[in-house]
Amino acid sequence: MNRVPLMLAAVAFLAAAVFTTGVIAGPDDKKSGDDKSAQSKAFDDAEFVTKAASSGMAEVELGRLAAAQAKSDDVRKLGQKLADDHAKANERLTEAAKKAGLTVPTKLASDHQQVVEKMKEAKADFDREYVKHMVKSHEAGTKLFKQASQEAKHAEIKDFAKDTLPTLEEHLDMAKKMQDRIK
Repeated sequence: MNRVPLMLAAVAFLAAAVFTTGVIAGPDDKKSGDDKSAQSKAFDDAEFVTKAASSGMAEVELGRLAAAQAKSDDVRKLGQKLADDHAKANERLTEAAKKAGLTVPTKLASDHQQVVEKMKEAKADFDREYVKHMVKSHEAGTKLFKQASQEAKHAEIKDFAKDTLPTLEEHLDMAKKMQDRIK
């Protein structure tokens, strides 16, 4: 199988997760106060695909980085699992988007790229920073995917979100438990 479509799908999935929190939300997104305006805005499948794709790609890159550079074996294993799972999800997102006639980005959004670059520089505190970011990004990702599973207009996108949500919730749980252990 060609690795490029897999990588793109993984990036897409990561992008979605990252775009909602930290990687997902981005460094400039507001945490509160905009909830009402966000809720009143109609859900946009194309915007979800863009966010999910970029977040997914970022999660794959960050997971691979963790697998290579984390000090803790547990954090390395977590990174590898997240990279693998997000790569698979990115493939499924690409397929769903194609069926829905939506375009999937092939590059990270600038905010996701900034997070990846920042993590590459987090030497001494890499494990703690990586896990902290995984909690944040998966909190945002689960929120985004819950919304997509209920509000997406294209059945393919809605099904993708529903099918992927349990994996994101599992990742969030794993990251929270890891965060408690490495504080």
